[in-house]
Amino acid sequence: MARTTSDIVIAAPPEQIMAVIADFDDYPNWATGVRSAEVVEQDGDRAERVHFVLEAAPIRDEYELGYVWDGDHSVTWSLVERGSMLTSMDGKYQLDPVDDGTRVTYQLSVDVSIPMLGMLKRKAEKVIIDTALKGLKKHVEGNR
Repeated sequence: MARTTSDIVIAAPPEQIMAVIADFDDYPNWATGVRSAEVVEQDGDRAERVHFVLEAAPIRDEYELGYVWDGDHSVTWSLVERGSMLTSMDGKYQLDPVDDGTRVTYQLSVDVSIPMLGMLKRKAEKVIIDTALKGLKKHVEGNR
């Protein structure tokens, strides 16, 4: 499954950014289209499974993602309970310190139940990724 990738530099340390990524209750405040994100299973201070309600016109769906954390370095997720539209989702945030903050790389691969040309699917993934990265940057840098 091909992944779409993009990155952004955020003027904050990795631990501050990962704290925002791990705070699922706050997703509706910065992650466009996320109406709610409820932790279903947790191990320590990080979620292992999260139920999402997504309303990003024209897509409305509910699904659950499973998470694997590597400290403040990276987090990967995959679809563990599909929704009505999403049939597959695999993603990753990779955080790497750089001179002016942290480079956040977001990889995403999504499949939906409706037929979609590969080129259109990758374009949609790119829009999702870029919107998420910009929202994350604005939220982290605005709350320092």
